[in-house]
Amino acid sequence: MKRPITPLLFTFCFALFIGLNSCTHNPLVTEAPKSPVASCEGCHTNYAHLQQVYTPDTAPPAGGCGGEAPHYEPYDRVYMGGAGFEAYKTSGHYSMGCIACHNGTDKTDNKELAHSGNFISHPSAYAETKCAGCHKEIVDNFKTSIHNGTGQKRKVTIRSGLNGPEDFDKLPQHQIEGYTNNCATCHGTCGNCHIVRPPIGGGGLSNGHNFNKTPDMINVCVTCHVSRGGHAYLGAAPGTKPDVHLTSKSFTCLDCHNGEELHGDGVKVDQRYAYSKLPSCDECHKEINTKNMYHTEHYDDFNCQVCHSQNYNNCGSCHIHGEGARVPSYLGYKIAVNPLPDIKSGYDFTLVRRTLAAPDNWEVYGVDEYANFDSFPTYNYTSPHNLLRWTTRTKVETGTSCSSNCHIRNEGGVFINKDLFLFQNDLLDWEKNATNPITVDGKLPESWMK
Repeated sequence: MKRPITPLLFTFCFALFIGLNSCTHNPLVTEAPKSPVASCEGCHTNYAHLQQVYTPDTAPPAGGCGGEAPHYEPYDRVYMGGAGFEAYKTSGHYSMGCIACHNGTDKTDNKELAHSGNFISHPSAYAETKCAGCHKEIVDNFKTSIHNGTGQKRKVTIRSGLNGPEDFDKLPQHQIEGYTNNCATCHGTCGNCHIVRPPIGGGGLSNGHNFNKTPDMINVCVTCHVSRGGHAYLGAAPGTKPDVHLTSKSFTCLDCHNGEELHGDGVKVDQRYAYSKLPSCDECHKEINTKNMYHTEHYDDFNCQVCHSQNYNNCGSCHIHGEGARVPSYLGYKIAVNPLPDIKSGYDFTLVRRTLAAPDNWEVYGVDEYANFDSFPTYNYTSPHNLLRWTTRTKVETGTSCSSNCHIRNEGGVFINKDLFLFQNDLLDWEKNATNPITVDGKLPESWMK
């Protein structure tokens, strides 16, 4: 029986994560183990020895959309202990031995020798040689997974005047460095979900080197999806509530998003909404199109979130690893013309979210301006994970319909509900060429604007 997960607990964990600035002591350690150190395992299970021989960090912790990463000391990041390590020792991965994955030299107490030659700190970065022997199908499929960064690489390369993610290596070296130091803090390897914390979560072993088949929702999923998915789902923002799937069903991410979707299915797609394995509302909500008169009227007009989302996080105009987002994070809500008519066909209007895109995103990395910035709008199709049955659009006064909270109407020269829609006047000057095609100007019923 699945143990219920309360939203209060999630919110507490989430707040604890984003407020964490330093972890200077490993809570798994109660006293310094006395094990000999003349082996990989001997060294990495001897906390006192790790403290003596560790190499200080030479670069600051990773940062990103969710803020700066929490700091774990280098010896805490590589310590193998606690219940996680005990579980690891009973696994098939443990029986393979350390050097089968990490290379280097075992049976020595010399750190330089142990880490010499072709030592690999993160073997899953070389998944084809280190993981595919046992997990070939997953490794092959993951090459085209959005979790592998293909979606971000697509936009970066096309805006840079190239053809897509297959041309990523043709970008200027400084721009590739920028992607690696910033975007790749989340878009990484198998290990980032199953063995270690993602860099944006502080890096290092998350559970004593145990391989976690099911990633932890807070420490893995929300760590990377903090500013959008996690922030919304947990109801962390002032004035918002946790998603109804959390409060009524105690759903974690994996109740809807299964491993086949997250790993990829081997089919190359341009972006995440093109996945064939994405969950859909009507998988659980059967015959939702005829559930009530509003669903019947609008089922084919726009995505469910248009009615059932709360305000959600937006931000924009980012200097990658420079001054950051120059449009600071804000709660907003905008309906626009469907930006993905070929992928999300049938929807005339959808929710959109402002992105970090700006012509000079990569200025700090030697790229003054994108060569082809206008190839994508600065607002993306979005499906916020903050659903409620009753929202400011579905909950209306007695005797009125939901149209009173959504349709635009002129009351004494004031256009009520106009702020719900994305108009050209909402755009900054440099956004207009890219984003005008999805604004609603001239595309709403004429009677609304009279």
